Amino acid sequence: MTVPTIMRIRSARPVAVALSAAVIIVVSASATIAVPDSTGSQGGAGQWVEQIGTYDSLVSPDYEGLTPISAASSGATLGLGTFDQLDGEMVLVGGVIYRVGTDGVPVKVPSSRTTPFFEGIRFTPELSGPVAPGTTCANLLAAVNALASSDSGIVAVRVRGTFTDLVTRSVPAQRPPYAPLAQIVAGQTVFQLGQRKAVLVGFRTAPDLAGTGAPGLHLHGLTADRAAGGHVLSCVAGSDVQLSVQRADGVRIRAA
Repeated sequence: MTVPTIMRIRSARPVAVALSAAVIIVVSASATIAVPDSTGSQGGAGQWVEQIGTYDSLVSPDYEGLTPISAASSGATLGLGTFDQLDGEMVLVGGVIYRVGTDGVPVKVPSSRTTPFFEGIRFTPELSGPVAPGTTCANLLAAVNALASSDSGIVAVRVRGTFTDLVTRSVPAQRPPYAPLAQIVAGQTVFQLGQRKAVLVGFRTAPDLAGTGAPGLHLHGLTADRAAGGHVLSCVAGSDVQLSVQRADGVRIRAA
């Protein structure tokens, strides 16, 4: 049985770390440390983002599932990612994993599904506050940084309430040789959801963790009735939207 490679990455100094022959992480920051950990033990509850693969590897492009989601999702209640061969958008809410395919319908799936990219955390909000009505998704990044009082490292994010002009997307499963992610996204299926109550979840990844997660604010979402969802393209906050954040100590990345 192959023992998974596990690396912890937190803010320190620039470093390049080889996780496996197929996965290279390059972290460019004022402060980054990578500490190998072969024990598979958990860090402090909710303090580390548990991750499979890296965003840089995904866009290389490499959509092959590295390992089951369960390898990193134990105890996680909030997260996102995709599935083997880029087969739909993954949304982890309340400890339940959903897949949103090109039909736009969220379906519960087991954690035995394999993934090339997953980020999850046991979400324990440190700080919460209202989002000003009319705030667009494009402006949520500034709101997250302000609430977290930080524009470095990684922050887990939950935004929930009523949104207007909520727009999500999904992409179809791919087959090798894989096309670049930008080319696949150009043919994405877009869902114009209009005004809906929804929960949006994800992570704010700063430049000091470049290459680990999607840069900036990356959100996937589900409507309150679990009838629709996907990767969030745009939204406008209504009068009842609340933003909650959790500042993580760093990212622990697993590769097969």
